[in-house]
Amino acid sequence: MVRSWPEEVMTRVVGADVWKDGWEAVVTVDGWIASIVAYERMSVLAKAEAEAEIIAGDIPIGLPVAPPRPADGAARKFIGARSSSVFPTPPRDVLEAETYQDALRLSRKRYGIGLTAQSYALRRRILETDNVARSDQRLIEIHPEVTFRALAGRPLSSSKKSWNGHSERRRLLSGVGLSLPDRLPEPVGTVPADDVLDAAAAAWSAGRYAAGEARSLPDEMPLPGFGEVIWY
Repeated sequence: MVRSWPEEVMTRVVGADVWKDGWEAVVTVDGWIASIVAYERMSVLAKAEAEAEIIAGDIPIGLPVAPPRPADGAARKFIGARSSSVFPTPPRDVLEAETYQDALRLSRKRYGIGLTAQSYALRRRILETDNVARSDQRLIEIHPEVTFRALAGRPLSSSKKSWNGHSERRRLLSGVGLSLPDRLPEPVGTVPADDVLDAAAAAWSAGRYAAGEARSLPDEMPLPGFGEVIWY
């Protein structure tokens, strides 16, 4: 049985998921959902949640010197059937290229591999969060499908965008006390349902990290200092 953090620990944590207009954040206090808020940037979220002990984001934190990043490969292996949801994390120089075509050419020339459009599309979010994380040690990286895989105890077979996948993930969250309301106020009520689910999953992993119960992918830190680890 997977459980949340101990009841005696009063902890405020945040789970955050990227969507097209910014970040969807699920805030929990002592394991219960306290609020669901939308933010434009990670820097704004981190400032607004100054009292949060941990902020877990569905975004790469710690960019590889050269691809592939071990955490991405470990996450794909752990997830199983839904492994395609883990996009490869490019190095900083590739993300800093002004256009996707420039980034693609650089990646092929310098590293001998291509670059997914999905990875490049997140470049501004990745670079901003990476910058915030360097001065705010509360930020950790999670991946929602890793979290849901851990909650289920097995690989999930249905996409989170399908009815069956949505229902299963919501049941898993409810099973650890994170029951999402049927209706949310504006503007968070306009955020895609799967992004809300992912933010709630991130909050669960944030709580485990705060309680010292989280596990990492890979099992050992590849670098002694900063990032490149996915927590669940």
